[in-house]
Amino acid sequence: MHEALVQNICEIVPLADVEVEMIKDYFKPVHLKKKQFLLQKGESCNHMRFIAAGCIKLFSIDDSGKEHILQFGIEGWWVNDLYAYLTQKPATFFMQAITNSTVLQVHRYQLNDLYDKIHMMDRFFRIKTQNGYVALQERTINAMSQSAEERYFDFTRKYRVMEQQIPQYMIASYLGITPEHLSALRKNLTGKLS
Repeated sequence: MHEALVQNICEIVPLADVEVEMIKDYFKPVHLKKKQFLLQKGESCNHMRFIAAGCIKLFSIDDSGKEHILQFGIEGWWVNDLYAYLTQKPATFFMQAITNSTVLQVHRYQLNDLYDKIHMMDRFFRIKTQNGYVALQERTINAMSQSAEERYFDFTRKYRVMEQQIPQYMIASYLGITPEHLSALRKNLTGKLS
C-alpha cells in the first residue's frame, strides 16, 4: 500500500532506506467506502493525503444546493483542501470517495517532524505545492478560454483511467456544464471519431 506513496515521493526527491521506513510509519491508511466523507466543510484540515487506491472528489455546494467539483483525485495523486490546510482555517470544501478508496495521510505535526528528520520531504512538498498551484492556474485559464468541448477533451486525457468510473453528472459539474450538454458533447465526439 505504501509502495505507490514512496514511488511518488522518489520521483521527485531521493530517499534512503531508513527514510522510506520512517515515511511508511508516519503515513496512516484510511479506508473509505463509496460516498464516505474524508473531510467536510467547516472541519479542520490537518492532514496531507495521498490516494493509494480509488477516486476522491473535492467539491463545494452553493446556496442553491448545487455541487461544484473543483478536483478529482485518482490513485497516485495527492488531494486536499490546501487553503484550509495551509491557513488552518475551517475547510471550504468537502472531500468524498467516489469509489471505495484508501488514502494514506499524515498529520501536520508529524509532517513537520518528518521535515526535521528528512530534509528532502520539505523539498518534496514545496515542489508538490508549486505543481498544485500551476495546475489550479491552468484549470482557471482553461475554464475562461476553452470551449466546453475542449475542456471535455482535456478531461478525457487527464482522467482516462477513471473516466468510466466517474458518473457523468460529476464530470459535467467539474467541467461547469449541465449533464445534458455533456451528453451532447459525448455524442458529437463519438460521431467525429467514427
